[in-house]
Amino acid sequence: MAESTELQASQTIHAAGEWRAAVSGATREIIDPADALPFAVVAEGDEKDTDLAVAAARKAFDEGAWPRTPAAERAALLRRVAGLLVRDREKLGRLEARDAGKTVEEGRVDIDCVADAFRYFADLVAAEAPGRVVDAGSPDIHSVVVHEPVGVCAMITPWNYPLLQASWKIAPALAAGNTFVVKPSEITPMTTVALIDLLIEAGLPAGVANIVTGPGHTVGARLAEHPDVDLISFTGGLVSGTKVAQAAAPTVKKVALELGGKNPNVVFADACATEEGFDTAVDQALNAAFIHSGQVCSAGARLIVEESVRDRFVAELARRAGRIRLGRGTEAGVECGPLVSEQQRAKVEMYVESALQEGAVLRCGGKRPEPSPERPENGYFYEPTVLDHCHREMRVVREEVFGPVLTVETFRTEDEAVALANDTEYGLAGGVWTADPGRARRVAGRLRHGTIWINDFHPYLPQAEWGGFGKSGVGRELGPAGLAEYRETKHVYQNLAPKPVRWFAG
Repeated sequence: MAESTELQASQTIHAAGEWRAAVSGATREIIDPADALPFAVVAEGDEKDTDLAVAAARKAFDEGAWPRTPAAERAALLRRVAGLLVRDREKLGRLEARDAGKTVEEGRVDIDCVADAFRYFADLVAAEAPGRVVDAGSPDIHSVVVHEPVGVCAMITPWNYPLLQASWKIAPALAAGNTFVVKPSEITPMTTVALIDLLIEAGLPAGVANIVTGPGHTVGARLAEHPDVDLISFTGGLVSGTKVAQAAAPTVKKVALELGGKNPNVVFADACATEEGFDTAVDQALNAAFIHSGQVCSAGARLIVEESVRDRFVAELARRAGRIRLGRGTEAGVECGPLVSEQQRAKVEMYVESALQEGAVLRCGGKRPEPSPERPENGYFYEPTVLDHCHREMRVVREEVFGPVLTVETFRTEDEAVALANDTEYGLAGGVWTADPGRARRVAGRLRHGTIWINDFHPYLPQAEWGGFGKSGVGRELGPAGLAEYRETKHVYQNLAPKPVRWFAG
């Protein structure tokens, strides 16, 4: 994206190899959540811009070279992109921090993970066999199952991990030979725009990568229903994901949905039997709940702790949560940034107020912090909050808050712990803390969640599949299954010695 003039700064729509402004000329200011001030201007695309981008992707797939480019060459391009991400790590990390409100250190880690994703899918596709031979029972028959790209892929990404979530879709789509149109969140689009520039720099042909910056109700809705889109991949909330699936149904396109989570973090007393074990479990409970101000689909927002250690555990957890340093993510020493928007903070405040009215006990937080030099008064900050004595009937326990709010429930038996952890309409992720290896395996096996961490929380591996049970979505990202989402299979049956069948007279 060109950046030399103010006019060019709003040319954030890329289609058919060209950066341009929206057809309507509309723009949107991008707000820094740390001070509520605009720091960038992007194009505000709509259905017309979306149609142009889809047409470019369609032409590039049907007529261009990329789908027929050898896997080794596609892999080489992905590795070049990874190298460019490493080169621009600091710049992109700071941009991600300012755009999404996270700390610079979190932003840097995100960029590292994005580079890892591009490397992983490059290695995966480069190492694959050309096809799976199927024994047809005759030396005269050559039968093979091959993988081919789906076609035009539409990608709608969330605001909390803008570039990371985009990479989980873009890297496998390109590795498989697809073309795509990506719609980043309208409030955090900047690093996805920058990634398109890196793809161009790496040598991706025109029309393969397209981006439309704009809102979900126009751009996203059009992508989901567009007849020339072959696959729609969406990461976001349950309500919007349901609308995407409904819009995609008439054209029977492939759909991948990564939706919400209400993730349990189960702590057994034996995990806290030593001082080191206790300290680690508390520290990881903080990490599970409050990283990126809790704006994480896999956040361990439900602490389910054994009754015998509850009082001590919650007291220490609340003490440490109250000491988390809030502020602008680009400031040194800051551990937690603001929420992404005023709307998101108001939503968090509503949930906390509802919980207190329903009988929850506030152990720490529960309010906006006092302004400070690193914490501007107009920023969307909210204190890390611990709510004790919670139960399943509370909204704050049932629904996804997506903010720095941790609820506490207790159990006495293993069966009760499992029942509480599974008592959710979601099924994305969960954690189990125990010193008993047998119990760890039993509980992990009984939990109905897509990812289970034992004595840890939040790490993911590019090689492992990511998905969920229940209303957490359909489809898989990362791992071999993530690549398979962007492919179709074709059975090629070749008769090397054809003979007449003579089924019919003549």
